[in-house]
Amino acid sequence: MGGERIPVLVHEARLGSDRFRVVRPARSLGQALLVDADRWLDFSLDAGSARTVAGLWLLAARSPRSLVHLPLRVNGSPGDGSRLDLVLLHHSLQFAPARWKELRTRLGPGRPHVAELPHARPEIDYAARHYRENRDLFHQHVHAETLFMTGSARLFAETAGHFLDIARHGPSAAGVDRHYCAELHPGDGVLGNARELHIEYRAGPR
Repeated sequence: MGGERIPVLVHEARLGSDRFRVVRPARSLGQALLVDADRWLDFSLDAGSARTVAGLWLLAARSPRSLVHLPLRVNGSPGDGSRLDLVLLHHSLQFAPARWKELRTRLGPGRPHVAELPHARPEIDYAARHYRENRDLFHQHVHAETLFMTGSARLFAETAGHFLDIARHGPSAAGVDRHYCAELHPGDGVLGNARELHIEYRAGPR
């Protein structure tokens, strides 16, 4: 999705002596829904929301000093289980998830901004992911009904393609009554203290 622009809202808030920058999508994420399924996490999206999430995933790679917040709990219905919001953040930020609830209450309406996304997708060294000394891994925490996905710029850039894959191929696969999904799986060499993230194409209202 190189060269595309995504409208976002940029918020700034202070907690004590610390000032934080939070970026949110300016438009609704449609049918996107993240559910805690206990042993794994289910992320269902239509094509439009999958493209937006891919863009926000790339934005997390380019914005190591920001928390990228995807408000997803407003979607779905009461029968959808433990719905979660999502926060993407660079590990160097060292943000404590326990501070999120208070920070979230301090966010105002935000100011409009347009994020420009990179033109090229990165080359991936799949073999290096499985080296014993590899410590470049995603870590997860759940706090205040929010999944925190913490990783490096390289990890976010390399895994954004899973959402692009859903956006590009999900609709045609669903048209022939097939299940279409992608995964961030322990066997991929990208998950540290983190559960599998199952990413599924789902068209239309749930």
